[in-house]
Amino acid sequence: MKKSTIAPLAVLAGLLLMTAGAQADEPVTGTSPEDVQAVLKASFEPKGIAKLDRLEQSPMQKACSQADLTGKPLSKEDAAMIAKEALASIKYPAEGQFLGDWKAGEKVAQNGRGLQFSDKEGAVNGGNCYACHQMTKAEISFGNIGPSLLHYGKQRGSSKEIMEYTWAKIYDSHAYAACSAMPRFGAAGILTEAQLKDVMALLFDPESPVNKDDVAQ
Repeated sequence: MKKSTIAPLAVLAGLLLMTAGAQADEPVTGTSPEDVQAVLKASFEPKGIAKLDRLEQSPMQKACSQADLTGKPLSKEDAAMIAKEALASIKYPAEGQFLGDWKAGEKVAQNGRGLQFSDKEGAVNGGNCYACHQMTKAEISFGNIGPSLLHYGKQRGSSKEIMEYTWAKIYDSHAYAACSAMPRFGAAGILTEAQLKDVMALLFDPESPVNKDDVAQ
């Protein structure tokens, strides 16, 4: 049987759906993390830049996957530990300069490509921010998995505290919400530091369309 090149998460989602009828307060039988890993490793093969090392999970990812698999939320202690470790790993800009070019940040937000088997080694990744967030008045196609970021900087200001919080949230969202569905753009090496600064500028620059009331660019 030919091995699939579809994203492993699709298969994992299917496995989770098969266990949907199980009681949330009872362990799911026959679908252990080891079972899931075995199915994934038997179903996929490396292709292009997509290698099988992506199937290997960190302790944090294992804990969050186990919580999803069993339907049992993390304990407060485990959630606090994940957040603490994530926050401690944040790499802030060495020179303390958080903002780049908002126009470049808009391109990052609109770009959904990157890290796919069809991409070339070293290709620039996108953030695909609009897949989960409303960000500007001009863009009418956006997801709602995450909160609206329209007027983000306008409403929050640009204090050192809010800058550091926002940077950390983008760098590794687990720092403030253990098992967050938001990609760990900095920690996972999805975006470069320069790209992170550009996205920050998109959120905070007064001239950014994020902080404007009209749709004119």
